[in-house]
Amino acid sequence: MAEALTDPSRQEEWLRQAVDGLAGGIGERNVYCYPKLCDAAAFIEQSLRQAGYQPTRQEYQARGKSFANIEAEIAGQAYPRDLVIVGAHYDTARGSPGANDNGSGVAAMLTLARSFVGKRCSRTLRFVAFTNEERPFLRTARMGSRVYARRCRERAENITGMLSLETIGYCSEKTGSQWLSLFGALYPNRGDFIVFVANPFSKELLKNATQSFGRQTEISWQTATLPSFSPGAKSSDHWSFWKEGYPALMVTDTAPLRYPHYHKPSDTPDKLRYDFLNGVVEGLKASVWDLVK
Repeated sequence: MAEALTDPSRQEEWLRQAVDGLAGGIGERNVYCYPKLCDAAAFIEQSLRQAGYQPTRQEYQARGKSFANIEAEIAGQAYPRDLVIVGAHYDTARGSPGANDNGSGVAAMLTLARSFVGKRCSRTLRFVAFTNEERPFLRTARMGSRVYARRCRERAENITGMLSLETIGYCSEKTGSQWLSLFGALYPNRGDFIVFVANPFSKELLKNATQSFGRQTEISWQTATLPSFSPGAKSSDHWSFWKEGYPALMVTDTAPLRYPHYHKPSDTPDKLRYDFLNGVVEGLKASVWDLVK
């Protein structure tokens, strides 16, 4: 089954099915819809098992409930103590089924996991689905990625790069669809590109990841290097790794600066551009491979 799921001709279909499963079949998933959050965790675990992994859980308590980050790993052959992490959060904002935020990121993470099954990597490659990225846990000690990154530091794990896949499934070729582009002076005024966001400490990772990305896909990309405390820079799971001194990037379609359904009930699977999402995944395959090969 894993071989069939990694077939490139089926990749876009798989991305669509994963988003449908999370945002269509399960829907809103967070502390306020706790049973659905648990259903999403089970969905991710099953998907990883079908791909050939043996996923494990990092469980912790918050607000009287149990929450779990889910990880799957390919051990490195030459430098097993060097880790590359590809992560995405699977919870949603309150009131939203979360097709793009962040069903698109989870679908991409799962698809990347499938594409690396059986590959011999020099460095250890870890795929992680994080819980509790959204409010009320955002940028708190109980945010899933914050719990995870803190454990990595306590274990003295050497993370050489972390990629946070955050809301990556929407694009528009319409002029003016990219908000805050400053009439094209800051970014193109058409929202048909992906952005890699780094802090100054992660500039080398940014350079390596984008060079690889651009060789593999026709999707155009932009970069932003911002202080870790900047409002636009600290808005997802990469921030948790910055807090622990690890190099990390956010990969995003810019979310509310482009996507009119951000954090709304209308963030449903039919709003995504799966051709765009598929192109992003193709580029990320090269980025990840060059980090772990």
